[in-house]
Amino acid sequence: MFSLRTLRTLCSRRALLPNSRLAAKRQAACTTVTRSTRCVHSSVSLEARGRERTRIDSTNTVGSSHRGYCTGQVQLRCWNCKQRLDTTPAFFCTSCKVIQPPEEGASYFKMMDCDFTFSVDTQKLQKRYLQLQRALHPDNFSQRPVTEQEFSESHSALVNKAYQTLLKPLSRGLYMLELEGMRTEEGTDPGADPAFLAELMEINEALDGALTPEDADEIGRDTKGKLAVLTEAIDAALREGELQAAKALLAQMKYYANIEEKVKEKLSEFM
Repeated sequence: MFSLRTLRTLCSRRALLPNSRLAAKRQAACTTVTRSTRCVHSSVSLEARGRERTRIDSTNTVGSSHRGYCTGQVQLRCWNCKQRLDTTPAFFCTSCKVIQPPEEGASYFKMMDCDFTFSVDTQKLQKRYLQLQRALHPDNFSQRPVTEQEFSESHSALVNKAYQTLLKPLSRGLYMLELEGMRTEEGTDPGADPAFLAELMEINEALDGALTPEDADEIGRDTKGKLAVLTEAIDAALREGELQAAKALLAQMKYYANIEEKVKEKLSEFM
């Protein structure tokens, strides 16, 4: 959480945001290099885990290419029966029904059968999560060989992480930027608008001074409204490929999400 002292310090600073379009173009070039590297690392590590692969030469690109997996396709084979795996990521072999090792670098969106978009159908996401957890739960493999037990545990943990990441708009948006090779810094944003930080400081002061649950609840409703507006703006920015704009908006969302958590804590104090 951000202290009032930290917000006051940041309010005194001024910084100019970089040109979003130029930054987006530069980022696109970086993304291509990043994905190529990921393809190499993924191939080496999976071969070490015992999967046989047949590389299919391809020079085609997939859409706008922000999917989190390489466009040069690699055909996977079951580590047990050596038959081809028809889907990726493949959790089970359709021939021998044996659980497969997790595929490193697989996109959470593909894993959870979601479109690569900020507007995720959370009901569909939850349904997919429950389906995978029922199939992959370690209890189902307690009598299976150790190798399959390990695959099950890894899959279960990875599916849970994918679900938690895609469930909330903030973590979902940050993950989408990460797939594009763009990471956000931890903590406060030194380039944040001083007027915006001043507004946050006022909200925090009002919340700290709230004397009734109604006062805190009013701040919570106002915060939810701001988060809803930000969610729409971030969705639009990502659809247009304005990565720098999306990054700036996600930074604002972090602050409001922080206030939302503080409202919950404040309300618990009145109980």
